Amino acid sequence: MAKLKVTQIRSTIDCKEPQKRTIIALGLGKIRRIAVHNDTPAIRGMVRAVAHLVKVETVS
Repeated sequence: MAKLKVTQIRSTIDCKEPQKRTIIALGLGKIRRIAVHNDTPAIRGMVRAVAHLVKVETVS
């Protein structure tokens, strides 16, 4: 199964509360923190919700 490497690149200051909670749920919370997740529709949806705050790469 493919994996997604998610890196937080922007701060959650001035973001709405659901976006802050999504960042925490992804295992992030500080700039340049990295989390690796399985490529599932749920994770894709979470990443899409905070796409302006994160960078996503595919890991084989």
